Amino acid sequence: MRFLSIGLRMLGAAALIAASAATQAQAWPERPVRLVVPFPAGGATDLVARVIAQRVSKDIGQQVIIDNKAGAGGSIGSAEAAKATADGYTLLLTTSSTHAISPHLMSRLPYDAARDFTPIAHLADAASVLLVTPSLPVKTVSELIAYAKKHPGQLNYASSGNGTIVHLTTEAFKAQAGIFITHVPYKGTALAIPDVISGSVQVLIDAIPSGMPHVKSGRLRALAVTGEKRSALAPELPTVAEAGLPGFSSVTWFGLYAPRDMKPDLVARVHDAFEKAAHAPDVVESLAKLGVETAPLGSPAQFAAMVSADSQRWARIIRERKITLE
Repeated sequence: MRFLSIGLRMLGAAALIAASAATQAQAWPERPVRLVVPFPAGGATDLVARVIAQRVSKDIGQQVIIDNKAGAGGSIGSAEAAKATADGYTLLLTTSSTHAISPHLMSRLPYDAARDFTPIAHLADAASVLLVTPSLPVKTVSELIAYAKKHPGQLNYASSGNGTIVHLTTEAFKAQAGIFITHVPYKGTALAIPDVISGSVQVLIDAIPSGMPHVKSGRLRALAVTGEKRSALAPELPTVAEAGLPGFSSVTWFGLYAPRDMKPDLVARVHDAFEKAAHAPDVVESLAKLGVETAPLGSPAQFAAMVSADSQRWARIIRERKITLE
């Protein structure tokens, strides 16, 4: 009887814990939600976060407060979010950089991208545009590849710095195309654009909103976009895959995480709130103006699988191309 009593008490405690977790999920949110963005205010990730957070705030009746914790390539803010309580009141909105790229470039990352977080939702993607200087005698991706093969080592490409998505995407392009173009890193693509316009650097992969105005003015030539499908911001441009490099794609994804071990019922509630907001027509429209497209509807498990595949892909590129932060 004594063991039966202990067993019943244990079952009762387990039931209370389960009931408490369910109540917590049903009650969320009872107070403002802190959304950590591990990059500076005014940058692409910050702007995406603010557009989505504004709509979530309206839908859930509580403020979603953006907390920019920039530094060390996003690792400072990501590490801080990872240490928070998994109660739905501290969340992280981040990108490929912190969870698919940095783990393979930074030897002392203050978090484990796979272990220290609960994946919540894949919210959006941003493709880029492949640009060349107008003096380069190419008008298509196939022509660029052919020209580079005929003139090995004579072309340069700009990036926003070592280990950035621009650097990795161009190296992935080079690897698949079988060409050699010399890397010239800058502290941001904005600083590189004058040199691409002048022709001292010939190739640049840039964000669509910042690159296309130079195309429309005739100062740069656009060959293709890097996503799996054409961009609404430049529908006349083919994808790189369409234009001569089948299977190629590269996007920056934006995703939502919580600290690890968040209860499944609460994960579902937070996921639904943010995914609903990301698909609201006004949010879709606002994101499109930033060159960002809302991601397809999906589950936290699908988001985790996508990130895992993306991480493995960049790990291979980083390893094979011997990419470092120096």
